[in-house]
Amino acid sequence: MRLLLDTNALIWTLAAPQRLSAQAAEEIGSGSNEIFVSPVSAMEIGLKRSKGRLSLRGDLAQVMGERGFQPLPLTLDHALAIESLPALHGDPFDRMLVAQAHVEELILVTSNRLLQRYPIATMPT
Repeated sequence: MRLLLDTNALIWTLAAPQRLSAQAAEEIGSGSNEIFVSPVSAMEIGLKRSKGRLSLRGDLAQVMGERGFQPLPLTLDHALAIESLPALHGDPFDRMLVAQAHVEELILVTSNRLLQRYPIATMPT
């Protein structure tokens, strides 16, 4: 499987794995799946940290590398895909994750029920 972690799924994987569903934990931990992280999630985590709303510690890039997570580059195709998405959600971070999952044909691992309504494959956290 090729999975894209939304920001909460990434945070939970790193700091509170008990919050993940059994399926999400198993698939994220499986060495046979490709796990991708968007720079959008890194940006959202950085913003939350800078505002004191998240106490996730450590170098995110280093931790991702140690776990074998792959960075998913943000491309013009991803940005342009947002225009064709239904107007189900206004959060630009989430919409970009949906666009990336759509363009790259990835399964978005998310707890956000609104994101699960988009025409993409999802896996609940």
